[in-house]
Parts: sequence; structure tokens; C-alpha cells
Amino acid sequence: MSDIANNIEAIRQRMSAAADRAGRDPASVRLVGACKTVEPERIVQALDAGLRDFGENFIQEAEDRIASLGSRADQAIWHFIGHLQTNKAGAAVNLFDILESVDSLRLAEHISRRTTQPIRILLEVNVAQEASKFGFAPAEVGAAIARVQQLPNLELDGLMTIAPASPDPEMVRPVFRELRELAHAHGLRELSMGMTDDFEVAIEEGATMIRVGRAIFGERPR
Repeated sequence: MSDIANNIEAIRQRMSAAADRAGRDPASVRLVGACKTVEPERIVQALDAGLRDFGENFIQEAEDRIASLGSRADQAIWHFIGHLQTNKAGAAVNLFDILESVDSLRLAEHISRRTTQPIRILLEVNVAQEASKFGFAPAEVGAAIARVQQLPNLELDGLMTIAPASPDPEMVRPVFRELRELAHAHGLRELSMGMTDDFEVAIEEGATMIRVGRAIFGERPR
């Protein structure tokens, strides 16, 4: 097995254990490989190991990577997980199966105008209200959902957040718990939360998608 296949297997074992601790079905959590700066050949190794969901942060990088993968790219489900500028909305709807990081009503409106086919989206919530991050404040989520649900060709599946960096995953458990409570209050099923350093706590708090890069593909080049 490749190092990537071994990494994916190890992560899936940890995912299963976290789901078991929470009394959840491990199959209810999807592993999204965050592949920023990852070479196409390593994406192929992940595909060969059974990974199907991949997350991209930048439009141009995604365009280049997907093109270089050729027909193998069709085997993947592509998630956009970075900050999406409104002038890139047209490119995004043609590249991705799901846009996880819709962080403003203005962006949602741009996406809606630039697609003729329904596209799945998540609203990004800045639960911890960090100045350095994008997203809706928790108090804005209800009104944002109401507006987005009026826009054509948007399928609102759930919420996404990026927790504050912390050496102790337990410190961000309240962030994940608050996002879960927001989603449940509004009848949304998908929760994209948790990354390499905190995905087990995120699963225990209800994540249905985790975005893992470093633990699959190794440290990114600096």
C-alpha cells in the first residue's frame, strides 16, 4: 500500500472509533481530502485507495488539477472549501459538485445567477467570530437561510465552519456543538466541520463531513 492509502486507512479507523463513541454509524461521516498544493499523482493514489471526496481552496489550482487528472477526475466528488470571490462564481459552478464555503448573501446571489442547474451549497458560519475568518455570524444564520432558500438553483444542504486553531481539540468542541445546534434548529442535515487536528471531536459532535489534508497527504511545502 502507498503511504496515502495507509494514511486513509488510519484516518478511517479513527473516524469509526469517534463515531462509535458518539453512538453514530461511521458510514454517516464522509472523508473529504483537502488537496491544496497536492500533486495530481497523489490524488490518483488517494482515488486508488477508495477516497472519492476532494476539497479545493483555489479556482485556478482546481482547474489545473482536474484537467491534469483527465478521466480520473470524473471518479471524484469535488468540494470547494476555500474563500470564493464573487467574480469566480461562474467558474466554480462548472467545476464543483458542492460549494461548502458560501460565506455571504452576495456570494449566494452570484452563484444563483451563474448556474442553470441546481448546485449543492453549505453556508459557512464563523462560529467563533474570528476577525481573520469569513462567514455568517451565528445570529445571522436564520435570516441567511430564509433568503438562500428563495434563490433559484441553490440546494442548501447544511452548514460549514472552520474552528479556531488550538493545541487541544477539546477547546473547540463548543464551536462544533454550536454549529450542530444551528443546523438542527433549521432542519439542515449536513455539517462540514473538523480538520486534521480536531476531526474526532467534530465527529463526536455531529460532523457529516470532515476536511482532512495533512493527515492524508503529509505536510504542505512551505
